[in-house]
Amino acid sequence: MEHAAVDDQPHTDVAWLGPYPDSGLADGPAAPHARYERRESVELAFVAAMQHLPGNQRAALLLFEVLGYSAKEVADTLDTTTASVNSALQRARKVVQELQPEQSQQQTLRSLGDTRLRELVTEYATALERGDAATLVSLLTADASWSMPPLASWYRGTAAVTDFLVHMPLRHRWRHLPVRANGQQAVACYIWDEEAGAFIGRIIDVLTLRGDRIAAVTAFIDEGLFPHFDLPATLPAEHPPWT
Repeated sequence: MEHAAVDDQPHTDVAWLGPYPDSGLADGPAAPHARYERRESVELAFVAAMQHLPGNQRAALLLFEVLGYSAKEVADTLDTTTASVNSALQRARKVVQELQPEQSQQQTLRSLGDTRLRELVTEYATALERGDAATLVSLLTADASWSMPPLASWYRGTAAVTDFLVHMPLRHRWRHLPVRANGQQAVACYIWDEEAGAFIGRIIDVLTLRGDRIAAVTAFIDEGLFPHFDLPATLPAEHPPWT
């Protein structure tokens, strides 16, 4: 099976990342000067970019830009000076700006529109359930990536992703439920378990979009996540395919 080359791995450690239910997000910024909306502040690209920052810069950026603390409040919280906070913010903003995509997922979703988004997610889930690799790959960008935290395996590009799909997920029976995570569209994935006689919730796929295509699938493998999203642990054998 073709994997991404060693030097082609993502330049970030996503081990501590986990999908965050949208139900836990409040609308709007915490304060007038906060730059990041609640949903944008938990997007996978933003969280991944944060991992490149040392602890003091990460804390300053979250407190000031996301939670809306003043520079003085941040300084008091971190037991440092306002000048140090402003310096940390300047360095942190530069790193995040370099790593963040030009368009946030919130902007992408708004430009895509609800109707096209529903169509795209329906096509994605239906293709998985039918074992239709060709249709599934047609929904992806040419450089799309597929990662599976906490596993180290990671795939990018049409050839690598297609090979992975054919030899792994598309060999199984699936059912899916729609869900929102990290301010992004996501799909809860249930795999058929013969012994249980039911579909077992195992994975939450968080979809990162670019235009009207899927640029990245982050498949979080952890059945313990399902209660946090108020999702059932299992689906019955007669549960209908995605419609």
